[in-house]
Amino acid sequence: MTNQPIDKKRYFHLDDEQRLNWLRLIRSQNVGPATFRDLISHYGTAAAALEALPELAERGGAAARIKICPIEDAERELVKCESVGARFIAIGEPDYPPILRNSDQSPPIIATIGNSETLMQKCVAIVGSRNASIAGMKLTQRFASQLGEHGYTIASGLARGIDTAAHRASLTTGTIAVFAGGVDHIFPDENIELAKAIVDNGGVLMSEMPMGWQPRAKDFPRRNRIVTGLAQGVVVVEAAKRSGSLISARLANEMGRIVLAVPGSPLDPRSEGTNGLIKQGATLVTSTDDIIEALAPLHDNASEFVYDIYENEDELPFETKRTKIENTDDTIRNAILSSLGPSPTEIDDIIRFTGASAGQVQLTLMELDLAGRLERHTGNRVSLVG
Repeated sequence: MTNQPIDKKRYFHLDDEQRLNWLRLIRSQNVGPATFRDLISHYGTAAAALEALPELAERGGAAARIKICPIEDAERELVKCESVGARFIAIGEPDYPPILRNSDQSPPIIATIGNSETLMQKCVAIVGSRNASIAGMKLTQRFASQLGEHGYTIASGLARGIDTAAHRASLTTGTIAVFAGGVDHIFPDENIELAKAIVDNGGVLMSEMPMGWQPRAKDFPRRNRIVTGLAQGVVVVEAAKRSGSLISARLANEMGRIVLAVPGSPLDPRSEGTNGLIKQGATLVTSTDDIIEALAPLHDNASEFVYDIYENEDELPFETKRTKIENTDDTIRNAILSSLGPSPTEIDDIIRFTGASAGQVQLTLMELDLAGRLERHTGNRVSLVG
């Protein structure tokens, strides 16, 4: 593919009212990135989608009335965001990271603190053990600093160990720290000064979670999905057999990113996960040159990450095939529901085996999602909760 310059006019901007409604919609109960996309696609605006939520959730079998984010709560969050020097960036706006926009279940809105130009650079994620070895820390520092010298921004999760080493070594060349909590809630406390240094040196702090949100265990895989989505490749330096870094590697593989792993001693449990990744087909790397060589073929595809022209809110700013959602009746709805179970099922298979149209399936899944009865998986798969 021939590289072409990005046309800076190929963007859209939310006005203040739209931004408020987008924030209310994504903060409402059971509205995730995929459902957010479907709602905007079907109803045209976030304001119209908000009005439709109660009826949709009821049709999906919700046990109680869906909780919609009050205007006052969204307004307070906007004020809090501004007070800490953060800003909300909506998908499709100029400062939204181009490669993240094309990722699976991209966050509709992200909160950032720092230099948004850093989000536009080619990026490598470096992740690994919190209980890292000295050798692992030194190797991480070497990778991060040398990749920075070659023009790569480094993304990681600001955790102890490998994450911390990656951020520190790339302070002057560009680094992005993604939080599992609110962008104003730095975790762990020992990295408060590091987070400040990231911003002071032109890097970025980022989160999709509400301001002030304290991270829970289940929020860290969500954080890992963003770290992975920002990068062309994910380097795993050290990871135990059961490690959050292996979640990042799995997500990277599902997103079509390159997974790179550093081999280690079979006697060190911190290398069990990385050695396993290599056995499963991850690219073995022992030097920065290995990483750069593995990522080189991706550079020619950089021009894919551009935006279309959006004049109105209902021109959906997601890199997906838009399907017109169609109304359905109880017979079709029940057939779709019967085709689902606790095991993930591809949406295309639901369409094929039920005979329902893509629009009817999409509407039914949206209703189930808003009712809290649906779980979405990578690879365009869904399952029933519980």
